[in-house]
Amino acid sequence: MPSLTRVEATARGAAITVESYQVDLDLTGDGDVFRSRVAIRFRATPGTATFAEVKPATLLAVRLNDRDVDLDTLTDNRLPLGDLDSTNTLFVEADMAYSNTGEGMHRFVDPADGETYLYAVSFLDNVQRIFAAFDQPDLKAPFTLTVTAPPAWTVSGNGELAANPAPGRWEFAPTVPLATYLFSLVAGPYHVRRAEHDGVPLALYCRQSLAEHLDADAEEIFTITRQSLDRFHELFTERYPFGKYEQAFVPEFNLGAMEHPGIVAFRDDYVFRSAVTDTQRELRATTIAHEMAHMWFGNLVTMRWWDDLWLNESFAEYLGIRVAAEATRFERTWTTFAMRRKAWGYAADQRPSTHPVAPEEVADAAEGLLNVDGISYAKGASVLRQLVAWLGDEAFLAGLNAHFAAHRFGNATLADLLTSLSAGGRDLSGWAELWLRRSQVNTLRAEVALDADGRYTEVAVVQTAPESYPVLRPHRIGVGRYAADGTVRRDEVDLDPTVDGGRTVLGGLTGEPAARLLVLNDGDLTFAKVRLDPASADAVPLVLPALGDSLTRAVLWGEALDAVTDGERPVTGLVDLIVAALPAETEVIIAEDVLSLSRSLVDRYLDPLTRSAALARIAGACRHLLDGAPAGESLQLAAARGWIAATTDADLLVGWLAGRDVPAGLKVDAELRWAVLRRLVVLGAAGEAEIAAEAAADVSSTGAERAARCRAALPDPAAKQAAWDIIVRDTELSNRLLEATAEGFWQPEQAELTAAYVERYFTDMPAAVDRRTAWTADRVAKLAFPHYAVAQPTREAAAALLARDDLTPGLRRVVTDADDDLRRALVARTAVAAAAA
Repeated sequence: MPSLTRVEATARGAAITVESYQVDLDLTGDGDVFRSRVAIRFRATPGTATFAEVKPATLLAVRLNDRDVDLDTLTDNRLPLGDLDSTNTLFVEADMAYSNTGEGMHRFVDPADGETYLYAVSFLDNVQRIFAAFDQPDLKAPFTLTVTAPPAWTVSGNGELAANPAPGRWEFAPTVPLATYLFSLVAGPYHVRRAEHDGVPLALYCRQSLAEHLDADAEEIFTITRQSLDRFHELFTERYPFGKYEQAFVPEFNLGAMEHPGIVAFRDDYVFRSAVTDTQRELRATTIAHEMAHMWFGNLVTMRWWDDLWLNESFAEYLGIRVAAEATRFERTWTTFAMRRKAWGYAADQRPSTHPVAPEEVADAAEGLLNVDGISYAKGASVLRQLVAWLGDEAFLAGLNAHFAAHRFGNATLADLLTSLSAGGRDLSGWAELWLRRSQVNTLRAEVALDADGRYTEVAVVQTAPESYPVLRPHRIGVGRYAADGTVRRDEVDLDPTVDGGRTVLGGLTGEPAARLLVLNDGDLTFAKVRLDPASADAVPLVLPALGDSLTRAVLWGEALDAVTDGERPVTGLVDLIVAALPAETEVIIAEDVLSLSRSLVDRYLDPLTRSAALARIAGACRHLLDGAPAGESLQLAAARGWIAATTDADLLVGWLAGRDVPAGLKVDAELRWAVLRRLVVLGAAGEAEIAAEAAADVSSTGAERAARCRAALPDPAAKQAAWDIIVRDTELSNRLLEATAEGFWQPEQAELTAAYVERYFTDMPAAVDRRTAWTADRVAKLAFPHYAVAQPTREAAAALLARDDLTPGLRRVVTDADDDLRRALVARTAVAAAAA
């Protein structure tokens, strides 16, 4: 079906003004569809024509201004509307299909108890799967919702509940003007917890089978919600503007969460059923704050078109991290941001698919969906943090409050935001051009010269950019000097890209005693890759374990991981650093991400023999960390997970499942059992019988997903064929089960078994993508790519596929970026070989 173009949206936005939606949904049917009725009131220039969007299973009736419209005029998802009056009413009745992809009206039957749960997802252009609409972000209007559902259910939507006129009937009050992508509801036998704070009604929803787990964490979630709301009310003059603030934890959700006003949706993985690390709790807290930030950025003031997606996501990312750090117990969220989120942003910005934070042109909604990535989120947030460091917090917040006042319940663009931020007299156009309109990431390298006494004769920071994107930028960075005795001196410096070709001499350091370790971007204020001077790089294994600042440690680990990713240092050197420094690590997020990121590099950058030796050393480091971690604490769990993923000790893994030789304080609960079993399956030490037994003991939806992943990982030809058939042909399984199967299929230990499927990916995936909706298709295509087939023939197969002109935009981006990862892996293998020579 055609994706709405910017040209079409601009023309329609100029032609009509939507005044209201009256939505009536009947969810009582037993089949695969629900009844949808909508009355849309809108103004238009008399005599003009436009169109609405709707994706029905069966279109039943269309009336425009009391005139019947021929149902056969519906083409794909476009419903032509001609001969408009100055004021118009469009009525559309249809049977709409429930989805199993997390788009539109998603229906889920809980395997734990057989209960049915519904929730609506309209992002990015999926409200037309629920009811007919003018589906673009700048045609905002109030929604009035009425729902018919089984009387025993709970139903909630964006607006306040106005009445229950009869059992099974819910009538909601009109909302303030909302963009169509923000419409939502939940319906089903949801478990509910309610509270109130500062005049705002609060609620939490989850499935009945998760009730005990939500109840265990409800006070923590409510506390973070209250603290975040208070902090936003301190930062912004506009109070929370949408009445109630409810948070629904829903099954099989695609995103981490979605900022629907009044009824925020979260993936119910955030309702923890097993032991979790502090990182996971912190991620839940920052996600709560992130979605709350959207109430101002995205909901109160909405982007005009998808080229300004960053106005939603970059601000929510920045403010979510900031508010969680300032208002909740999770004070080191910037360490997590540096370690995890920025790594996502750096990777995205260096791929062939990179794009500006604020691209000048997003041709259609489909392209907008592709930009839901590490650039729009993490890079944009980093850029905003850099702006605050340069502009000052007071001026920054004053500009934001002026922006809200000027565009309240309306739409805005980058130009509108710059006008508000520049009100204090500072011209931001040049800054915006370099940071928001240009792609790619700069690298900052330290150049150091010493005299015979070990004092600096010159310290310079050299800024470079890729040849394909030769853009240098102004940076404000911290420069940390760490002495052998552990003392530190930190200075903030401005790097001017217009001076000396981007080479900035730090004159204030001339004559100073040389530090044991010189760290650029200490404090992580800017978005830039860093490279240490040779002496500092040599000192890292000795100094890193004793550094007290977790953010500095994150910057240094990031530098080491990135240098390996770029092929500048061998991955074997990274393993040396892990052995030297990881056992002393105390920050959970650093331990977790160093292990996960390094495992990915080891799996792709090393040949099988070298990989086995490297994994053994990583497993040994994890065991040292595990032995020294406090019993029952997060670090112990993180170390255990890292050891499970790296070890080949099947006997000890089997013992853990049986309760033998488990470290004191470590609970081998449902999630850890699945992790152990998955590793045993990959090692060939467990099979279908063990998977079936574990699934029978864990009859949850999560258990079903874990079992699907394990079955796809079985080292058996029949199991691989069955999994591949699911990946490329199945449309009945839910989004999560498809993803779990794709995630388990490829294993580095099974290269020979899966060799024939490398070519099959490139022949089968185009048709597989066409069978599915965009979000699920792209996600499965990414997970199912043969990442471990690091060889030139894989790249040649990718090139042949990319030469076709019939690929979806999503598949083209997936394959283009994955091929670039293969290119990097081949370069890195050369670096390993050179280091070993």
